[in-house]
Amino acid sequence: MATYTAEQLRGEGTPTEALTSGNTYTFTLTNPLSGSAYFTFESVRNVNGFYSGSSPNSEGVIDNLNGIQNVVSSSYIFSATINPGGGSFDFTPSNNVATSGSFLRATGNTTLTIA
Repeated sequence: MATYTAEQLRGEGTPTEALTSGNTYTFTLTNPLSGSAYFTFESVRNVNGFYSGSSPNSEGVIDNLNGIQNVVSSSYIFSATINPGGGSFDFTPSNNVATSGSFLRATGNTTLTIA
């Protein structure tokens, strides 16, 4: 579906593509660093760092974690540590996620493919 470069995931991150409720998406993260990296998928924040109560959320079923650890998940964020080399997980959203409804961020030279 989509591939995100390390440059797109740094700093403020990049908006996610639309995700349809009930469909399962595989997030594959590549971490070329020798140490771990960090990834977040979260509802839109404004310039002051507050979450928008009207924005779509990241609620859903997360499973088949591979190379992913230290998971934190709530209605507005999914975050995890990515092992050296990378990892993957499946996400089935409970609600539709609109284009630009959530942001993707990662540290290091991490790249992401959503299929």
